[in-house]
Amino acid sequence: MDTFDIMGTKSQYIRSLAGVAVVALALSFTKRSGSVPAENLPGADSRPNIVIVMADDLDSRELSCYGGKNLKTNNIDALASEGMKFEQMICSEAICVPTRASLFTGLYPMRHGSFQNHKAVYDSGLKSVCQYLRAQNYSVALTGKNHSTKPESVFPFEFIKGFQPDCVSPNDDYELNDIRTYITRKDAGPFCLFIMSINPHVPWVSGDQAEFDPQKVILPPHMVDTEDVRIQYCKYLAEIRRLDNQVGDIKALLKETGQDKNTIFIFLGEQGPQFPGGKWTLYDNGLKSSMIVKWPGQVKAGSTTDAIVQYEDITPTLVDIAGGKPVDGLDGRSFLNVLKGTGKTHRSEAFGIYNNIPEGTPYPMRSVRDLRYKLVLNLLPDQPYYIKYMMNPEKKDSYWNTWVTRAETSPEAKKLVDRITTRPAVEFYDIQNDPYELRNIAEDKRYQKLVQAYESKLRNWMKQQGDAGASVDREYPKKNAARE
Repeated sequence: MDTFDIMGTKSQYIRSLAGVAVVALALSFTKRSGSVPAENLPGADSRPNIVIVMADDLDSRELSCYGGKNLKTNNIDALASEGMKFEQMICSEAICVPTRASLFTGLYPMRHGSFQNHKAVYDSGLKSVCQYLRAQNYSVALTGKNHSTKPESVFPFEFIKGFQPDCVSPNDDYELNDIRTYITRKDAGPFCLFIMSINPHVPWVSGDQAEFDPQKVILPPHMVDTEDVRIQYCKYLAEIRRLDNQVGDIKALLKETGQDKNTIFIFLGEQGPQFPGGKWTLYDNGLKSSMIVKWPGQVKAGSTTDAIVQYEDITPTLVDIAGGKPVDGLDGRSFLNVLKGTGKTHRSEAFGIYNNIPEGTPYPMRSVRDLRYKLVLNLLPDQPYYIKYMMNPEKKDSYWNTWVTRAETSPEAKKLVDRITTRPAVEFYDIQNDPYELRNIAEDKRYQKLVQAYESKLRNWMKQQGDAGASVDREYPKKNAARE
């Protein structure tokens, strides 16, 4: 008998020896480093990489794939055509630091501690996506806006160069070389990379505002239509164009490096714009965000979902994707079944919180909404609502002053100004039929039972969160302040 007949053919025998050698080598590496799960041997880790691109103060309704008419966001639209678009992605607080803290920790603001803007999370025993994914042998890195990354014990990101970290910088130049190096590292295992753009956060100085004609811009119906507002809105739209270009560049980089085939690409809109009724409120122009998820072979291309998801749900979902077990004690939970098309719903409602200090005088608000109705409680309704960045009467170039001036002679403008500055204790909206929340039906007798039911649900959530309500909106020791 030929010696090689035992294994079949000579080539089969050679391949068998090679396979044994690969397994032996991999086992040797595992013993030395302890970093490769045995179930993944002898091949490389096949779990997907994750790239998350996040906007900064984006009115998601300006994206053309979300119905926007002022510009065509070609790259973000293309991502939507390749993945799943979430129609009900909701922030729990429409300001940057709390939203990002919720994204990273999977906790609502009152539980992670960053329940005011620029206030740091609690530093005692808190963990984030960094620890949760690293426990699954993922590397976790961040480039760009680095708010909500202190203390380091909670957010031990690997920081890499590429995008501008300072959101108020007049320079948003970015480069991809360090990102390319990071995503193509050899034998590094799967990665999760957060790319945090500073667009379209003020100052609106990036992009080409000449692309937009102030006279042709379509303003949201809750805004007072003045020439100054139209000029500023063109600047804002130019930064959305810049954001869309950044998304295109990242997509091209993934394709160029071959990483697109096994990478989940997630786009997030953060909270709404720095215009009255957007950021710093609980209206949908502030709280309603966007999320698009592309996952080749797993998420149906061109799909859309009405499943209610909050930023607190993202980290639990990433842990689920990475193969980890659910993390006890988080407010968020995985929506992986929605992504894979085996589930159509996620949350029955979404909750919102807002505390105005240090952005202005105390003006705490709380909200609950589902697919049809939203309830907002203004906990200090007798106080005027005031935002120092936007409503300072001494700022001669403030477009807010043009709103106030217009309101002196226009009843329609006065209604829109009063909607911002002077609010009742209870607001209730039919958000299906009134998406810009311009008709408060809280006093309508037909809705009294609904108002009571939603308020009961909201107050039970506040109790569960340890939220004392109005007394929370106060000054805290500076040691708890996050960097701006």
